[in-house]
Amino acid sequence: MGAPAAVLAVKAALAAATDKRSWTAIASVVAAILIPFILILVVLLSALSGTADHNNAAVDLTFNGGYLSSRLPADYRMYIEKMRESFAELDAAIAEMNGMAEDGEVDAYRIKSIFYSLFFGADQPRMNDGDYRRFADCFVAYEEREDEDGETYTVAIPITDLETVYGNLSSVLGRTITAENKSNANRIYLLALYGPAAVPGGGNGLPPGVSMGDGSFAALMAEATKYIGSPYVWGGSSPSTSFDCSGYVCWVYTHSGVYSLPRTTATGIYDQCSLVPKAEMQPGDLLFFTRTYASPGPVSHVGIYVGGGQMLHAGNPIGYADINSAYWTEHFYAVGRLPAG
Repeated sequence: MGAPAAVLAVKAALAAATDKRSWTAIASVVAAILIPFILILVVLLSALSGTADHNNAAVDLTFNGGYLSSRLPADYRMYIEKMRESFAELDAAIAEMNGMAEDGEVDAYRIKSIFYSLFFGADQPRMNDGDYRRFADCFVAYEEREDEDGETYTVAIPITDLETVYGNLSSVLGRTITAENKSNANRIYLLALYGPAAVPGGGNGLPPGVSMGDGSFAALMAEATKYIGSPYVWGGSSPSTSFDCSGYVCWVYTHSGVYSLPRTTATGIYDQCSLVPKAEMQPGDLLFFTRTYASPGPVSHVGIYVGGGQMLHAGNPIGYADINSAYWTEHFYAVGRLPAG
């Protein structure tokens, strides 16, 4: 029976109802009609959940090793095995480059996350040792230097601008690196480093928040702009000491009257927020960043979005920053929104 027919059947049964016995019969008819649709919905949701679980498991098993269970789908087993082999080749190339480094080592997780995002699955090409090295070379620049004896040698310098890296990869691979590829690579990077709880969108489970009204944002900015030019001070949480990033955000939100936010870390602020798609962020939302220093968790920095691609944050000194710059784009983690005050 099609969905329109099912609706008509239910309406007809309701029209015929005259007593309690009729209602009992109707309930049975409605249940018989709707249960198949409910079961289909449950199956679909379970399939989607299972896919996400398999994706997370594939990343974990590829990056961290472990036994490949027979319950894992056969195609995933094959893809994981192929990717593990590729990672071994990449590790060898990365070790060679790090042996040439003087200004910091390359980020092996970043290289392998991007490789995974581009090639996990049926699209993984046949590659030889030289191909893996050419791929890894896209993440460094080479520079000739002289030692104390005047002898020249080559140094590998990690490239910190991801857009430069993606441009190099496009040239070497002869393909366009899409925005979806980049987004997937960032997700895989965080997942490999910190596990499923670190992936934006899978996080704290809070419902969507309500964007800030003009009056609240004006009050927030009136407080926030008082401290522009003040120095960054690790652990600082008041005007008398100046601020670090989380201390600044907590003080501004609390003392503007917008939201009571007792002193906590950037992670502590993140845990109180509902997550918002970056395309939907509004002035007054909070921007979270990752790996701006060696923090114990994924969230390491927080700033206040003020519109126009700008944030106000405790840099050194406190001031505005372009969130679309190469640095902040590379380290972007999530957009959060605190509950209405």
